[in-house]
Amino acid sequence: MPVPSSLTSFRPAGRFDRLDALRGVAILWMASFHFCFDLNHYGLLTPPQHFLNDPFWTLQRTGIVSLFLLCAGLGQAVALEAGQSWQRFWRRWLQVAGCAALVSAGSAMMFPQSWISFGVLHGIALMLLLVRWIVPALQRVAGRATVLLLLLLGALAWHAPAWLRHPFFNTRWWNWTGLVTRLPYTEDYVPVRAPSMAACSRRPWPTASATKGRWPPSPWAPSPRPIRSTA
Repeated sequence: MPVPSSLTSFRPAGRFDRLDALRGVAILWMASFHFCFDLNHYGLLTPPQHFLNDPFWTLQRTGIVSLFLLCAGLGQAVALEAGQSWQRFWRRWLQVAGCAALVSAGSAMMFPQSWISFGVLHGIALMLLLVRWIVPALQRVAGRATVLLLLLLGALAWHAPAWLRHPFFNTRWWNWTGLVTRLPYTEDYVPVRAPSMAACSRRPWPTASATKGRWPPSPWAPSPRPIRSTA
C-alpha cells in the first residue's frame, strides 16, 4: 500500500535513516544508563550496583561515549561528502561549542574542585574542527588512499599516550591532548582523537574523580587510580 504524500512530506529531506536510528540508540542507551545510576544512587536497586568498578557498567559507559562519538564522526563524514558549506559548518559548530561552554560553567558552579574543562562536547568541538581541515587536505594529496591514512592516524592516536605521555600534559591547559601521566580530577574527560573520529573509531578515557563530597556523583567516574608514569 503506497504511503500518502501527506505523510511522506513530513520526512526531512536528506536524512539518513540508519544514522538517525543509531543516534536514537545512543540517546536511549545513555538515558537508560543514567536512570539506573540514579535509582542506585537513591538506594532503589537491590542488590546495590557498583557503577565505578563493575565491568557490566564500566563497559557500558565506554560503549555509550564511543557510540556518541562514532555518530559524530559519521555525521561529519556525511557532511563532507555532501559538500557542507563553511557557513553551515560554523553554525553547527557554534551550537556544540556553546553547549560545551555551558557544561564547563555549570559544572564549575556545582563541582568547583572537579569542573569539566574538556569533556565529551569539548572533544567533539575540537575534533570537528580538525577533521574539517585534515580530511579535505588528505583527499587532495592521497585521493583513494585517504581512508587508509585516516585508519593509520587513528591507530597512532590510539597508542600515542603510551609513547609520548609526560607530566607536562597533566595540567588543564594540556590534558586535552590525552598525553597525561595521571587521570585528571574531573567530572568528565574526553581527550582529542581527531584521526580516530575521522575514521569513525574512538576510544574514550575514564576520569579519575572520586565520589566523595559530590552530589550527585557522576556515573562516568571510576575509582581515582592515576595512570602510572613510565618516566
